Amino acid sequence: MFDYPTLKIIWWLLVGVLLIGFAIMDGHDMGVGTLLPFAGRNDVERRVILNTVGPHWDGNQVWFITGGGAIFAAWPLVYATAFSGFYWAMMAVLWALFFRPVGFDYRSKIEHPTWRSVWDWGLFVGGAVPPLIFGVAFGNLLQGVPFSFDDQLVSTYSGSFWQLLNPFALLCGVVSSAMITLHGAIYLAHRTEGLIQMRARRAAAVFGVLLLLAFSVAGVWVAKGIDGYVITSTVDPAMLANPLAKSVSREAGAWLGNYQRMPATMVLPLLAYVGVLAALALLALRRTGLAFIASALAMTGVIGTAGASMFPFVMPSSSQPQASLTVWDAVSSHFTLAIMFWATVVFMPLIIFYTSWAYRVMAGKVTERYVRDHEHAVY
Repeated sequence: MFDYPTLKIIWWLLVGVLLIGFAIMDGHDMGVGTLLPFAGRNDVERRVILNTVGPHWDGNQVWFITGGGAIFAAWPLVYATAFSGFYWAMMAVLWALFFRPVGFDYRSKIEHPTWRSVWDWGLFVGGAVPPLIFGVAFGNLLQGVPFSFDDQLVSTYSGSFWQLLNPFALLCGVVSSAMITLHGAIYLAHRTEGLIQMRARRAAAVFGVLLLLAFSVAGVWVAKGIDGYVITSTVDPAMLANPLAKSVSREAGAWLGNYQRMPATMVLPLLAYVGVLAALALLALRRTGLAFIASALAMTGVIGTAGASMFPFVMPSSSQPQASLTVWDAVSSHFTLAIMFWATVVFMPLIIFYTSWAYRVMAGKVTERYVRDHEHAVY
C-alpha cells in the first residue's frame, strides 16, 4: 500500500484527471448546446444537432458526479468550504443543468415553433452557463477566496456572490467558455455534414482564436498582477488535516514558481497552445476526429496549467492565508484515500471501456434524412 504522502499526490492527480475527463466528455455536450440556436437555422437542423449528442449526454454526466464525489471523499474540507463560499454560484450551475434533461426529453414532443424555440434556448443556457461559472470559480481560486477557520476548523465565508464576478474571474470564465465551445464545435463538425458542419467549423475558428487570446491575457495577468501563495513554514507531508498548522504568505509572481522549480511543467501551457492550433489546422483539413483529440489535449493543457501553477494549494484563502487548503492538509485519512484508490483502479477502466464502446457503436454522421426517417425515435 502507498504511504500517506504518496496517496495525497495520487489523489491530487486523480481529481485533476476527473476534472479534465468531465471537461472533455461532458464539455463537448455543453459546447454543442451552446451552439444549438446558432448552428441550426431551422427545426430539422436543430434536431440534427441535438442527436449528435443525444445518445451520450446523460452518460457523460457520470464524470461530473464522480468528480464531485471524489472531491467530497478525498478533500472534505475543500468540498465543505467551496460549497459554502460558492453556494449561489453552484446553485446557478444546477439550475442551468435542469434545462438539459427536460429540454432533451420534451423539446420535440410538441410540433409548435414557440415551444421548441423555448427549449432550444433552455438547452443553450444548460450548455453555456456551467462552463462560464466553472471558469469564474477557477479565477477566484487563483486570486484567493475570502474564508477563514476557527479553532474547531469551522469555516466562515466573508465574501458575496457579486465579489466572485471580478474582472480577472470573468476573464477566466471567457477562457473556460471558449474552450468548451471550441470543443463542442469540433465534435459537431465531426458528426454532421453540409451547412451545419460549415457553421461548426466557422464557430471553432472563432472560439479557438478567442481561447488563445483570453488564455494569453490571463497568463500575463497572473504573472504581473495576481499575487500567489507560498508556504513559508516546514510542512510534514504525512500531517493530518489541519490547515492552521502552517504559515502562508502572498508574493508577487508566486504562481510561476513551480515552472522554475519543475521546468517539465512548461509542457502544460505549451500543450494548450499547440493543441488549439493543431485542432484548427486539422479541422481545416477536415480531419475532424484528430481535431477532436487535439482539442482534448488543449483542454488538458489549459486545466493542467491552472493546477500546476497553484500546487500544492487547492483553495487559497485571501482573508486568512494560514487557512489556505493544500494537497497536504485538506485530505481525508490514509485509510480513506487507500480504499478510494483501489476502487478507482477497478472501476475507472470499466467506465472508460464502456464509454469507448458506446461511442464506437453509435459513431457516424447524423443527417437530416436520418432525423426525418426516425421522426418519432430521436430527439
